[in-house]
Parts: sequence; C-alpha cells; structure tokens
Amino acid sequence: MHSTKHPIALDDNVATVHLTSHHFGNPRGDAGTGKKVYIQAAIHADEVPAMLVAHVLRQQLEQLDAEGRIKGEIILVPAANPLGLSQVLHGAPFGRYDLSTGTNFNRAYHHAADGLKTSLQGRLGLDAAANVALIRAEAQRGMDAWEPADNAGILKKTLLSMAIDADIVLDLHCDNEAVLHMYTGTPLVDAVLPLAALLESRVLLVAKVSGGEAFDEACSRLWWDLADHFPDAAIPPACVAVTVELRGEHDVSYDCAGSDAAAILQYLAQQGVIDMPLQPLPDLLCGATPLDAVEPLHAPHAGVLVFHKKLGDRVEANEPIADIINPVSGKVTTVAASQPGLLFASTAHRHLLRGMHVCKIAGAASFRKGNLLSN
Repeated sequence: MHSTKHPIALDDNVATVHLTSHHFGNPRGDAGTGKKVYIQAAIHADEVPAMLVAHVLRQQLEQLDAEGRIKGEIILVPAANPLGLSQVLHGAPFGRYDLSTGTNFNRAYHHAADGLKTSLQGRLGLDAAANVALIRAEAQRGMDAWEPADNAGILKKTLLSMAIDADIVLDLHCDNEAVLHMYTGTPLVDAVLPLAALLESRVLLVAKVSGGEAFDEACSRLWWDLADHFPDAAIPPACVAVTVELRGEHDVSYDCAGSDAAAILQYLAQQGVIDMPLQPLPDLLCGATPLDAVEPLHAPHAGVLVFHKKLGDRVEANEPIADIINPVSGKVTTVAASQPGLLFASTAHRHLLRGMHVCKIAGAASFRKGNLLSN
C-alpha cells in the first residue's frame, strides 16, 4: 500500500488543502492485470458513516495487500471532500454544497462521452476488449485536458481522473435519515444485485440518466452513451458504478461499519479482485426500482413534523405518512404519497418551512421526468 497527496487548493493567500488517496495491489500496465476498483467516501464531506466504513476498509485492505491477496488495483479515498470538511456554519459542518458557488459537490462532473464521440470516430470495431482499452485511454486524456475554473473543479477533476478508467466504482454516501439504499445505471442492474444482497439494501434505484451529472454517472454513463452513438461497435458497460447510501448521518457504529466493509470486500472477492473465501449470497431484499418512480414529499406549510410511519415501512396510496402541525394557528396537514411504495429516506429535522423535504417513497410505476436527484 502507498498513499498519495493531491494538491487541491494552493493559493498563497488561503489555507492549503490536499486530498489523500490510498493505493493497494498493482496498477494496470504495471505488474497488475486484474480489475481496477475505485472507492471514495463522503463527497458531501460530513457523511460520517461513509468515512468510518472507509477506515475499516483501509485496515483490512492493508492486511490483504501485505498478504498478496489483492489481484487487481484498489484505490481508496477515505475523505473525498477536504474542501467541504473545512466548511462550518455556526458550529455545524456543511459539506453538501460549495459555499463559494452554491454548487452541490456531487453534481456537474465532466461527461467524457461528449468529447469521445468525436475522438473515437472510425476507431472502434468488433473487438470489445480493444474498444474498452481505447475508450479508457481516450477518457483519461479527456480528464487531463479538463481545465477546472475553481478549487471545487480541481477536486472533481482529481477524483474523476482516478476513477474514469475503473472497472468498479463505489461512491459511499449517507442520507439524512434512511435505510440502506443504492443508485446505479439501468444497464448495470445484474452486476450490482450481488452487492445489494450483501449490503442488505432495501432499495436499488436505477436510471440511464438521472440528471445533474453525479459522480457515479460520470464514470459509467459514458459506456452506454457511446454504445448508443456507435451501434456497430462492441461496447460493453465496462464500469460498474454505484452510489451507496449507508443509512442516515447518525448511523455511526463499529457494527454497521464492520458489516458494510465486510460486504464490500466480499463483493470484490466475488468479482475476482480479492483472494478470499466466497460466501453464499444472502437473499435479496429488493429488486430494481426506476428512479423516476420515487416520490419526494414536501411540507405544504411551516410546522412541526410528526411521522406516522417508520423508515422501511411500506405505505399505500393516500395513507397518512406524517403530519405537519403549525403550533401557532393549530393547522394540521397530513402528508401522503400518491402511489404505494417503501418509505426509505426522510429529513432529520422536525420543524420545517414550506416546501422543505419530508421524505421519499420508492414506488413501482414511473411518473417523473427531468432531473431525478434531489439537489
């Protein structure tokens, strides 16, 4: 194992910021011929459960690497957003948005496919392996040519440059309050279901384009975009990229982190990246749910939020999920979903203003369009 410090903010008149990555196994083109895996934690900075899982993974990967049991290359970034970690408002960390621009740290990543549609014209054929190698090399050149305009852009370029040519990308997050759930591309469902089983995920949300250019899609979507653009070429979905929401922000425990890290390592063993005993897959707790079937509910007016349902409960259409109580006027409004589904995520706040997020319901029938991710 070796570690690398990447400069992010080096202006003389501001604090210096570095990003640290840990590298295990052997890179492609070096002594390694296996798969490349990229794992990052907490791109929204204050996602503490993700950082704890990364800590446990590092300990176990160090031992596996010392024993020569890593058959590919694994890059681990345990705290993916040093810029956000330095942002504190009135004593509370604030890492979801870049305070200098208001941009979500997990949005606006470079979509490499746009440039590749030109640079790869006439160069792809029926040899899938050769196409994959060429696309990865061209995508990496595109990353090198990307000229970010600010420190957040430098951070995004640094992260994506390490992941753009990976076979497997795991982007570890947490929600405000939630059961464990995951996001991935629709073409990747079969490859991701074993990880969903191992992590005991309650929801697997899928889309070909979710909107906003999130990190996982910046790594994976280019493959099906190029396959659609070059229909006569053999282009497989060569990057299995997944966003894993490790429950809620207060679900920080050694038990959860230990079981989550063990599940991730077992998945990598199933993929041939780690030499360790394989275990039978647990039963799946969910199938794939279209991301456009998720119904976000919002507060109709200001007031105290009181839930009737618990995270993980199934709800029927128009069944009461929560009440919003205005303590001044006495007005009480019940919040319900328009379709049946699973209550999988909610706000941690218990007093809301009008329009603020209440919860999300994973339904079955697609009904939304446009940007499908919350900002």
